[in-house]
Amino acid sequence: MNWTLEVITVPVTDLDRAKEFYGGKCGFTVDLDQEVAPGVRIIQLTPPGSRCSISLLQGMPPFPGTGATAPGALHGLQLCVTDIDAARERLIAAGVHATPVMHVGATGWEAGKGGTWNSFLSFQDPDGNGWVVQEAPSELSER
Repeated sequence: MNWTLEVITVPVTDLDRAKEFYGGKCGFTVDLDQEVAPGVRIIQLTPPGSRCSISLLQGMPPFPGTGATAPGALHGLQLCVTDIDAARERLIAAGVHATPVMHVGATGWEAGKGGTWNSFLSFQDPDGNGWVVQEAPSELSER
């Protein structure tokens, strides 16, 4: 039996603002924007080429035993791209503040690209949820 990670809930304060950020600025595909029950709205978006989507929720009670996560409290979500410079340029052109590309060096984080699997940048959504982008040597389907 496979256990596949398919959806991550990202806590936000304003669904429409988050939908514009992820769909409009980051280029995620809007898969669903629907009221599934009275007062319960779900927006599901998928990064280009990803097998995992994000879910933005309004009015949904926390699943029993899981608790709620405050908007802006999610950090370390990671996306992989095969061209980190192009990814940064796309984010910047769309108005997203993305950090310069960095790598882990002898003294910690250092400016510029590193070797294979060692080039990163980060950005935050309007609520402060933090994302890391890592350069991969090839597409996931080829690894």
